[in-house]
Amino acid sequence: MQSESLMLYKLIILYILERINFPITHTELTLFILEKEYATPFTINQPLEELIEDKYVYVDRSRTPNLYSITAEGKETLSYFYTRIPVGIRDDIDAYLSAKEYELREMAAVTAEYSPTTKKNEYVVELRVVERDSELVHINLLVSSTAEADTICSRWKECSADVYGYLISTLAAGK
Repeated sequence: MQSESLMLYKLIILYILERINFPITHTELTLFILEKEYATPFTINQPLEELIEDKYVYVDRSRTPNLYSITAEGKETLSYFYTRIPVGIRDDIDAYLSAKEYELREMAAVTAEYSPTTKKNEYVVELRVVERDSELVHINLLVSSTAEADTICSRWKECSADVYGYLISTLAAGK
């Protein structure tokens, strides 16, 4: 990959992470770049990996999907070089993030995953709602099939607010 293109991709990634100011998934991070056809899925992974290796981007691998955020070093580097991102691209990023911020924040805040236990036909479904680095809900459920685990994971995004509200109202009622 040409060094000029590589530098531009890195700066775009840093700019997106700095502007959004909360951790996002790989898909969310690369969606804008891919939609605008600035890069392909293959060409965007190298600059992202180099940013991680150089400690300009932090990856929280404790969650699935992994969450990406800009580090202090990344912010400092961007402050020196952001003008190398063409104004039109910066404007496109700003407009995109402004339109999608709530959607991106919602996607990053509600996660669901499952994994097998040591017992046959037993899976732990882990459900979370995180808001600004505070974990609001963290539920682990034991289920007996991958089909059940898949269903719970796929429904969690649409039902998490109702479940959270139910838990708060039921537990706070003191009955």
